[in-house]
Amino acid sequence: MKPGIIITGSATGVGAATAKSLASKGWNVLINYTKSKNEAEETAHLCSQFGSDTILMKADVSEDLNCRKMVQKAFEKWDRIDGLVNNAAQTRFCPLSDLEGLKQQDFHDLYQVNLVSAFQMTRAAAPYLKNQKGSVVNVSSIAGINGSGSSIAYACSKGALITLTLSLAHALAPDVRVNAICPGFIQGRWTKNFLNDNYEKVNERFAKASSLQTTATPEDIADGIVHFITGAKLSTGEIRTIDGGFSHFVTKLS
Repeated sequence: MKPGIIITGSATGVGAATAKSLASKGWNVLINYTKSKNEAEETAHLCSQFGSDTILMKADVSEDLNCRKMVQKAFEKWDRIDGLVNNAAQTRFCPLSDLEGLKQQDFHDLYQVNLVSAFQMTRAAAPYLKNQKGSVVNVSSIAGINGSGSSIAYACSKGALITLTLSLAHALAPDVRVNAICPGFIQGRWTKNFLNDNYEKVNERFAKASSLQTTATPEDIADGIVHFITGAKLSTGEIRTIDGGFSHFVTKLS
């Protein structure tokens, strides 16, 4: 029987790239989305072409009941859950120096999606993951390490996700491995939607400031996630940065 995995926020970008990669390796996948229905359907179609028993589910993972329903649906369909990727995220752009630009609600909204949803999904899936000696990967950010990024609220939520990863790695050992990926700037729709006309300029700045002189594609990040899911059998509580060397060698963009 094929292994099965749930990937939140997987209609586009990193989530979609991860789903397609795992489907190509013989995994059944659950594609989760909130707004991007057409893109989610296309991702599900591409996964099914690899022979994946694909589930498509609209669900707001900030709500615990939705998380539990998603896990239950996957288990009822596959009779197993082997992996979970907590990829769903949102942000609020606000210069770090603009302390008045963030409201209490901004923190609440970002923490609910970027942090609490990962806890809720992992809690719901834990009994099934334990049965399969499965794996969880949380998609954090270098913003959670260096405090930079689109806003202080976003950086804090991603830093908390790193701590959650470490706590869950302790809590679920030895049956479930829990690791995190911390991408730098990622090319594609998500950043384009927020940066608009500034996208090319910002992408170029990050590329020039990195050791490898490039920024990541969604497929680059998916490679790291897939490695934690399918390999890395002795890795848990690991926080892996994928940013072309940017965070290790650069302290400020020029």
